[in-house]
Amino acid sequence: MTSIKKMGLPAKMGIGLGAGIIAGLIFQATGWGVEYLKPFGDLFIRLIRMVVVPLIFATLVAGAASMGDARKLGSVATKSIGWMFSTTAIAVGLGLFFANIFNPGLGLNLSTAGLNVKEIASPNVVDTLLNIVPINPVQAFAEGKLLQIIFFSVFFGFALNALGERGRPLLNIFETVAETMIKLTNLIMQYAPIGVFALITYTVALNGPAVFLPLLKLIVAMYVICLIHIVVVYFAAVKFIAGKSLKEFLLAVSEPLMVAFTTCTSAAALALNLKAVRKLGASKNVSSFTIPLGNTINMDGAAIYLGLAAVFVSQIYGMPLTFAEQLTILLIGVLASIGSVGVPSMALVVMTMVFVSVGLPLEGIALVAGVDRILDMARTSLNVIGDATTALVVSKMEGELGETDLSLDTNEAKS
Repeated sequence: MTSIKKMGLPAKMGIGLGAGIIAGLIFQATGWGVEYLKPFGDLFIRLIRMVVVPLIFATLVAGAASMGDARKLGSVATKSIGWMFSTTAIAVGLGLFFANIFNPGLGLNLSTAGLNVKEIASPNVVDTLLNIVPINPVQAFAEGKLLQIIFFSVFFGFALNALGERGRPLLNIFETVAETMIKLTNLIMQYAPIGVFALITYTVALNGPAVFLPLLKLIVAMYVICLIHIVVVYFAAVKFIAGKSLKEFLLAVSEPLMVAFTTCTSAAALALNLKAVRKLGASKNVSSFTIPLGNTINMDGAAIYLGLAAVFVSQIYGMPLTFAEQLTILLIGVLASIGSVGVPSMALVVMTMVFVSVGLPLEGIALVAGVDRILDMARTSLNVIGDATTALVVSKMEGELGETDLSLDTNEAKS
């Protein structure tokens, strides 16, 4: 009993993950009903998503209000967005490049008869930009529209900063709220091993080997490309730009990574990711801005998925993509990352826009929809690691990256 209490949360979640896989296979093989486990997994997702909106609002307001001036905020925003878009472009490129090497759709004989996917019109660019500005901030909070919440929070924080000393009492309140939400997340995470077990058991039992074996080549390609992206882009940035130990980096991000992998929701890992980068020495002001922002627009995992899925479907239908069409996919993948909010299976919606643009049959999306959950686990995990890397890189660029302290209590951490 004592050894279990001393065991770290990532280890407990790992046990829940392994036990869930075994239990899922048993349920799938025996045909036993697994529906009664689903509420336990759904409860975990609801609990951890409960803290997302207030945490984003409190941390962004506190971060923006503490920046000092508009030039500081502009510097952090420019570097953050520039880095995110650069890594997203690399992700799409890697997805397309290795998809042409792996050829995941060649040699497969998958029936496309009867498949039907509703076409989704690509949003107007002007409307997309205008929709970032909330008409009613309260409604944006109620509906969880993260881009609108981020926009309002940054401007609210900047206005609070302009008040100077008169705004200090309110700033202290927002900082306390952010710390409280992180503490609440820590309490919720005590339930994580049970939630992880329920989610994985249900996913494995529902999909089973029979569902993903025909698409095993696609699944393996997705995970391999994500691993390559992590090593080539993230590990290189952490080691050579931020100057951090890869071992310490992996230890710090293990909790948010496990949550992202099991829930397929990057928003659910936001609070834990914010805590992780603070332990790695990321500036409080920078991390409070980059982590919520990255949760919304930094979608490297989805970008890889877009390129891979496009090549896969083109090979299934015998419609090779030209270089120009693949370049179009790359550009759309980068632009579509704006607004790809951290919710499950959002990549399928963006994929529809990509397929329409290059003339691929929308029915092809249904081919990968059956294993989308398995693929979503990889791309969501990649997104979360990408957010953590961004916080460290931007903190280093701003000259605010501190020493690593994995035992740090972020509620008491200094700026």
